[in-house]
Amino acid sequence: MATKSYQHVSNLWNDAEAGALSGMDRLVYRSNKLGADQRITNTGGGNTSSKLAEKDPLTGESVEVLWVKGSGGDLRTSLRENFSSLYQAKLIGLQKSYAARADKGLKSQAEDDMVGAYNHTTFNLNPRASSIDTPLHSFIPAKFVDHMHPNAIIAIAASARCEELTREIFGDAMAYVPWMRPGFELGLAMQEIVRGNPKARAIMMGQHGFISWADDDKECYLATLDFIETAAAYIEAKYQAKGGDAAAFGGARCESLAPEKRSEVLAAILPWLRGQVSQQKRFIGTVQDDAKILRFVNSKDAPRLAELGTSCPDHFLRTKIKPLYVDWNPQTEDLAALKTKLKAGIEQYRKDYAAYYQRCKHANSPAMRDANPTVVLIPGVGMIAWGKDKSESRVTAEFYNCAVEVMRGAEAIDRYIALPQQEAFDIEYWLLEEAKLKRMPAEKELARQVIVVIGAGSGIGKETAHRLVREGAHIVTVDLNEASAQATAKEITDKYGVGIGVAGSGVSNCGPAIGFAANITDRPSIRRMLDQVALAYGGFDSICVTAGIFVASDTTGHIPDDKWALTFGINVTGSYLVGDEAGKTWKEQGLKGQMVLTTSANAVVAKKGSVAYDCSKAAANHLVRELSIELSPLVRVNGVAPATVVQGSAMFPRDRVIGSLAKYNIPYTDDEATESLVKKLAQFYADRTLTKAPITPADQAEAYFLLVSQRLSKTTGQVITVDGGLYEAFLR
Repeated sequence: MATKSYQHVSNLWNDAEAGALSGMDRLVYRSNKLGADQRITNTGGGNTSSKLAEKDPLTGESVEVLWVKGSGGDLRTSLRENFSSLYQAKLIGLQKSYAARADKGLKSQAEDDMVGAYNHTTFNLNPRASSIDTPLHSFIPAKFVDHMHPNAIIAIAASARCEELTREIFGDAMAYVPWMRPGFELGLAMQEIVRGNPKARAIMMGQHGFISWADDDKECYLATLDFIETAAAYIEAKYQAKGGDAAAFGGARCESLAPEKRSEVLAAILPWLRGQVSQQKRFIGTVQDDAKILRFVNSKDAPRLAELGTSCPDHFLRTKIKPLYVDWNPQTEDLAALKTKLKAGIEQYRKDYAAYYQRCKHANSPAMRDANPTVVLIPGVGMIAWGKDKSESRVTAEFYNCAVEVMRGAEAIDRYIALPQQEAFDIEYWLLEEAKLKRMPAEKELARQVIVVIGAGSGIGKETAHRLVREGAHIVTVDLNEASAQATAKEITDKYGVGIGVAGSGVSNCGPAIGFAANITDRPSIRRMLDQVALAYGGFDSICVTAGIFVASDTTGHIPDDKWALTFGINVTGSYLVGDEAGKTWKEQGLKGQMVLTTSANAVVAKKGSVAYDCSKAAANHLVRELSIELSPLVRVNGVAPATVVQGSAMFPRDRVIGSLAKYNIPYTDDEATESLVKKLAQFYADRTLTKAPITPADQAEAYFLLVSQRLSKTTGQVITVDGGLYEAFLR
């Protein structure tokens, strides 16, 4: 294996960087470099290890310790704390215990027992849970071991002639082991293979991936790259010889819709489809319609290959046993036909999944999980992947992309075969996998929710966006000023990250927040924004309208006609148009939702100088009641009525603050800092309330949170005041 110039992987090793590191830090370095190239391994997949000499904390003696990537985590981002550490001698010693159990016919139970036994081999009380792949790394005698899931290797592993092709492509350098569930028995099998094949430097794992090793960590890294490069080069040569992209997957069956038409179709069906697959728990979607996925979904062989499902356990744990392929012709059939076929396909998918569960379950199997598809394939349109959050749906999309590449490679060199369903079931419903799921932290209160905050560029809207994302919501920040909306979204993603997994296409390339522009006085603008939300996340659950405008009367008490109309247009008509357009989507989606409008304490307090604003907010109060009736029973509609919020409000620029200070004869100086002026005015307003405390955007955000959550699930048509106890606004 002498390849050092790569076309199909990237050599990211830097001798200067690595030379400055030692021990465990070099393992982290190697892992990060391998994980950085998705052609080497998928998100969260694969693991690496190093056998290092460490000082025993009790005896002070030097002992051999296996450092191996622990359960969970991702190689690309792994740190020291993501690796478990175990006494190598104690791990080897577990072989006797396993053999005693296995000899009594308890091999399956012994496999699971060994995972618990790893805790007894932990070095230095390291709390990181050990991976089920730990024996693979321990029982191979080399100091450094890489276990990866590259598409090129899995394409060979998922071929009908895998063993023969492994010998043909790699010769004595790579041995072969047929499919075995990851664990102790597989580790023992690999140990015997290494003993019997002294020239081998890697093992092809049927249906799974491969493992490679060396006694030098850089040599191990390069060997991993060499094996993948060799496999990929072999596949690409065969692929081109068979006609390349034009002949891939049996050739094209139909053509892709134009990008604009694809977006139109997706925006029309996504909320409805989200409602269909979210009948047990809500899902967040990721759309992918790049050239590679379209090449597959448009092909003649896509129905056959999709039905076979995926081969690698890492793939089908996310994508389920198979995707839902919809036999729709984009050139001859319309949207209504697509919905009809999707509905029938989902119903059949649920039946197929239930039958798979009944056919393969054991007496102690966990209860059947959600039977809805997590991957939907539509010819001419692309792929829609679903997950509990945006990050998971992106990973689901990534894994099915990997599966497609595996099928492409396997079909180019041989014939693709999937993992037998019983084996797939035993992985999917493995009791250890179930225990891992149960150990995961409880979902946050607004998890799986998509909430649109209109007016999120500043003030109450920005604060509300930040408040809701803390509870697990996905946030769509909307503002008339697109840059302001995107700035708020960036604040959120900078704080919480964009998640893991490949990016989706277009606006679906997002994380827990995304910013859009919209003019709420213009219905087409609202519709475009809501369609973008559908493309980004698959639909939405709640809308908070915090956008508003205040135009003061002049010194004569007059307000121009156009300013009167603008005030009502934004404060009343805008909220109505949002509710009316959103109602269409909510109805299509069929899931319960919430809408919260912003009114004001001024709605019930008449005062000089704000006639347009006060009247518009009185109308907004009644709009809450009207929309609660119009959108019931699917959507709850409520309002939040703030008193004057000065801090952080776009409606209180410096000149208005100064005007208000002058109006109320509050002392100030022209050169006084804006922050000081705002504080004085806020305290003046606070002194008029019963609580004597300034009203902040955070106070308002808490009310929006209550109303979009299920804490007030039976409340609709109501307006909650957050005014500090402004007794003039008491209803009477």
